[in-house]
Amino acid sequence: MKAIWNDTVLAESDSTVVVENNHYFPRESLNAEFFTQSSKTTHCPWKGDAAYLSVLVDGQTNADAAWYYASPSAAAAEIKDRVAFWRGVKVVN
Repeated sequence: MKAIWNDTVLAESDSTVVVENNHYFPRESLNAEFFTQSSKTTHCPWKGDAAYLSVLVDGQTNADAAWYYASPSAAAAEIKDRVAFWRGVKVVN
């Protein structure tokens, strides 16, 4: 699977985990040069607290385009150290 935005591959992995129709990529599969930590956080009743990453490619920013659960609940343990995408980031096979 590949996560692509602005014609740039942000992440690529053969071992994503799908939860609620979102592919969660292993953190180490991200091209770290394109990501910065965001101040945005949200809470999911069953997964826990999510933190967000913004994407910067060719001078364009996609704010809060990726999220992860640093300490997911036991029910969502399989997505620990994994990142998912939205806001126009295409996830393709």
